Amino acid sequence: MNRSLLLLAGFALLLAAPAAAQAPKPEATSLFGKPLYSNPPSADALAKYEAARKDYEADPKSADKLIWYGRRTAYLGRFNDAIAIFSEGVKKFPADARILRHRGHRYVTTRQLDNAIADLTKAHAMIAGKKDEVEPDGAPNAQNIPVSTLNGNIRYHLALAYYLKHDWAKAKPIYEEDLKAGGHDDQRIADSYWYYSVLRRMGQEKEAAAFLKSIPPKLNLIEGEPYMRVVRLARHDITEAQAMGDGPKGATSPAVAYGIANWHLYSGDRAGAEKRMRELVAGKSWGDFGFIAAESDLAAGLK
Repeated sequence: MNRSLLLLAGFALLLAAPAAAQAPKPEATSLFGKPLYSNPPSADALAKYEAARKDYEADPKSADKLIWYGRRTAYLGRFNDAIAIFSEGVKKFPADARILRHRGHRYVTTRQLDNAIADLTKAHAMIAGKKDEVEPDGAPNAQNIPVSTLNGNIRYHLALAYYLKHDWAKAKPIYEEDLKAGGHDDQRIADSYWYYSVLRRMGQEKEAAAFLKSIPPKLNLIEGEPYMRVVRLARHDITEAQAMGDGPKGATSPAVAYGIANWHLYSGDRAGAEKRMRELVAGKSWGDFGFIAAESDLAAGLK
């Protein structure tokens, strides 16, 4: 075979190379400008995604099926594809606050905080005065009991987006609204932790101390134990080592790791806070809210 034919054959092989050989695309960019990549999904997650996709394609007029299609896509780590699905849903079902809630969540994941605030603010206005509803879990807990609601998740993610922008004044009243609304103890302890952190960041020490004291020492928790640990640390009920937990799960939980680092920061130990936050963001759990919060604090110079 002459050289020209060899070149043509080689070019044909390049064109025929499988898509899997292509370099993966980042799903987000960190607040430091670093590309962020998702891990390969599990076989179970892929199977559930395929089922949700087929369900939606068989009934594209169903908002419920579109939402699950988007959620299952996000669980694969394909956050941009999920955002595109939810964007289709916003056009098809403009009065459905659930779709804005889920797109807002994934805007937070991908660090598009202004977009998240826009979606969640609109959803927040849409649910005003409306009866709340339990939100089904995509990954059921050990007791198979959903612990959050639609209205609560809208408020929680909106307040979090403001927290991540260090807009404490706007985050505070939304956390207060969610705490006043009640709900499962898991939702309550998550709100309580972030709200206490906002008060400390705002320098409202007396209000923060009174609020911390008001949190019941015992709550019926299914998922919120990590938040309870950092609350107990702030109350000096346990040591930092105890807050980290007895095993690797507790030690590596981004919620706990950020809570401890944050405790060092608002207690005046900037060096200790920075060390712990940098250790956290050196990990791989970049979609976790604790990870994003550490990124946000470091990017802002721990202000």
